[in-house]
Amino acid sequence: MSPDISTLLPRDKSDTKKAEAIVALGYPAVELILAELVEWMQDVNWPVAQVLQPFLASVGTPLAPHVRRVLSATDEVWKHWILYCVVRESPELAASLSTELRRLATLPTPGEIQEDIDALAREILGL
Repeated sequence: MSPDISTLLPRDKSDTKKAEAIVALGYPAVELILAELVEWMQDVNWPVAQVLQPFLASVGTPLAPHVRRVLSATDEVWKHWILYCVVRESPELAASLSTELRRLATLPTPGEIQEDIDALAREILGL
């Protein structure tokens, strides 16, 4: 693995060429930049997010620590997108996040309720 793999990170929300290059490398080649890739899921309307979404969903359990960081933060819109577009599409990742999903489903914050995160977590859990 190249020590300068971070040079492949997209520079802006329209930098789909770099996103496509990351997807082409695949996992585990891009393991060191997974946290940064998850950041591009803050808005699924961004072209880069559209490219990265199926790839991130395919990574599975190795993505769990990075998704946990998002789920413990206060950006409810980001939580919604990461759950809807990545976790919901990856049964393996959802299983790895079952504790967090149960918390979201049963003890959501007012902001999480406003963004329907509780309902989304229940859907992912099959409740």
